[in-house]
Amino acid sequence: MVEHVRSGFRVRTVALFLAVLVGNPLVLAQADSAAEQSDKQSAPVTDGQRVFTCGHSFHVFVYRLVGDMAKAAGFEDHQSVGLSGIGGSRVIQHWDVPEEKNKAKAALRAGNVDVLTLSPIWLPDAGIEKLAKLGLEHNPEIRVMVQEFWLPNDTYEPIYPLDVRKKVNHNATDLADLRENQARYLHDLDDYVRGINQELGKDIVFVVPVGQAALALREKIAAGKAPGLKMQWDLFRDPWGHAQPPLTVLSGYCHFAMIYRRSPIGLPVPKDLVRYRRITSDVGLRKPGWRPSPEEVAKAESLTENERENLNRLLQELAWEAVTKHPTSGIKAPRTKR
Repeated sequence: MVEHVRSGFRVRTVALFLAVLVGNPLVLAQADSAAEQSDKQSAPVTDGQRVFTCGHSFHVFVYRLVGDMAKAAGFEDHQSVGLSGIGGSRVIQHWDVPEEKNKAKAALRAGNVDVLTLSPIWLPDAGIEKLAKLGLEHNPEIRVMVQEFWLPNDTYEPIYPLDVRKKVNHNATDLADLRENQARYLHDLDDYVRGINQELGKDIVFVVPVGQAALALREKIAAGKAPGLKMQWDLFRDPWGHAQPPLTVLSGYCHFAMIYRRSPIGLPVPKDLVRYRRITSDVGLRKPGWRPSPEEVAKAESLTENERENLNRLLQELAWEAVTKHPTSGIKAPRTKR
């Protein structure tokens, strides 16, 4: 039976190939129609979106950043409709907030959310599906975006309780090992999201590949090709992985690109990068909860205007590349027509 199906598939594939090869008009028209439908589903969004965010300290900053980026891109009607921030939270914790205080559920039930952004800790949990179903019930066009984040402690250990006091030197991380760990995490996240969409019968949940973009940025730093950034610690405030402005802005661009399905390249330098100052001391192993000393703050370096402009462009390019290449992002680079 299996071999029969495989044989039939091979016959249809060969027939399609030959039809395309000889320029069969009907087959080419059908192919173009399917491609155009796909393009329509990933076409740039032209209206301001109503965005609600649920997340922890690796995610909540995108709420403000996306709002600023949307206004800078000309979306004056963009609405930041609500934020549920819980430190170290799983998505289910936002669902479980008492009804009288649950702003996320209230906004979803009112049909006031076009895009819901979420960020689990490690593996996704039942909160994603519950919030997605509630949103879909009241807005059939809602999109739910789940952040794939950079790995805490530079490793993939999806266990609880979280090890937030592990000593990690980001400068010493083997980026090849990190890429392997990041790929394992992303594979698990993609599988979960595909399962939800299959159950819902519609693709409304998408993965924002922030972790992939962050890894690409770290490789640029290692190669000396990230303007103004000298070491891996320039991206992090502590061993756990709380983000410095270059990383938060990168995440913001990934989310903006997915929410509006358009490239962020060309947007002005965010104020976060303007205010960013590098700690230049030899950090070694920063302890959990580390804060720079007054002496380190006094020696911190601001980026030059040229460094800010060039770094901003790099962050935009890395974000756009990540979201257009990732299969569960729901968008792609514009198709070149024949």
